[in-house]
This record gives sequence, C-alpha cells and structure tokens, in this order.
Amino acid sequence: MEQSKCKICRRLQVKLFLKGEKCLSPRCPMIKRPYPPGQKRKKRGSASLSEYGKELREKQKIKNWYNLSETQFRKYVKEALENRGKTGDVSNLLIQKLEKRLDNIIFRLGFSPSHSQARQLVSHGHFLVNGKSVNIPSFNVKIGDKISVKDSSKSRVIFKNLPLLIKKYNAPIWVELDKEKLEGSVKKEPTSEDIQLPAEISTIFGYYSR
Repeated sequence: MEQSKCKICRRLQVKLFLKGEKCLSPRCPMIKRPYPPGQKRKKRGSASLSEYGKELREKQKIKNWYNLSETQFRKYVKEALENRGKTGDVSNLLIQKLEKRLDNIIFRLGFSPSHSQARQLVSHGHFLVNGKSVNIPSFNVKIGDKISVKDSSKSRVIFKNLPLLIKKYNAPIWVELDKEKLEGSVKKEPTSEDIQLPAEISTIFGYYSR
C-alpha cells in the first residue's frame, strides 16, 4: 500500500522528497505513477484550476516540503506579513523563518535525508546548538550558531554512515559545514535566490489574505 507522504507528492504533481533516499530511487511512486491518486494516467491540467486553487496548491507544496502543520505554517506566514514593513520583502522574511528552523538546518547540512527524519532526530535530542542540547525542531537558529551531532549519538546506527555520505554532499552557500567534525553553522540570512523551493512562494500570500 502506497504511503501517504508519496500520495502528497502525486496529488500536488511535484517531488517534495518527503521520503529521503527513496525519492531518488526507481521505487519512487512519482516515477512509477506520475499522475494524481485515483486517476488513470490522466494529467490534471493547471488551466482548470481557479486562482484560489492555484494558490492553495502552491501553499500545500511549501507546507509539506517543510513538514509543517497548517497551524505552524499559518503562524510563520502571519509573522512575515506583520513584519514586512521593516524590509518590504515578505517572501524573504518567510523563507528566513522557515529555513532557520533547527530541523531544516539539520536537513540543509546533510545530517538527514528528509525534513521528517530531521524533525524526529532533533526531537530525540541528537544535536547540540552552541554546545547545549536542543530538542525543539522549531528552534530558531541564528547566524553564527554552531550545530553539531552529539558525541554520544555518533555511534548510533542512524549516524553510522553519515561521515561517508556527508563527503559527497554539497551544502547550500548560506550555511557552513565541517564534514570532519560533523558541525555546521549559518553564515548569512538565506534568500529566495539561495533556496530552490518546489513552488512559487509569493503566491501563497494571496491565499492567506483572502
């Protein structure tokens, strides 16, 4: 039976990499069944969607990409809209709030193959921020904060192959990764130019402004 996360990608018609390594393999349902669940290879055209439908679909893509609930995502959008007067760039404000979550930083540093697993690893207390254990996935990481894998966690099965995998990984330019020490930090504020999102982030503000 196909797992629900794979159905999310098929329904939205975009690969969100919700299952980590499986998404890169031939077993990915988006490769085997590149059409929405319940349909028989009938491609649902975007032209049939209303403006509201398009905004909703883009919102769903980004919300699921970051593995957030509707309540969590709405909170970040509201905060970005409330603070847009300071910079005028509401899209970058939202990106910074989403990207600097601790679970996302773990994903961006290559310590986890998916956002969902990164959240689980943070919740189980496998990481340190500036030498202190943090188990809150939504923790806001600041520029210069040092994130590292706990020494006591490095021997666990889930981290066993990390040193080998991390050697082949290229981290985004806005974070700094020490592949030998399994440490990382945020170098600068991420922008829309730095992030390759699976959807157009500017469209979602129309959805929440209705």
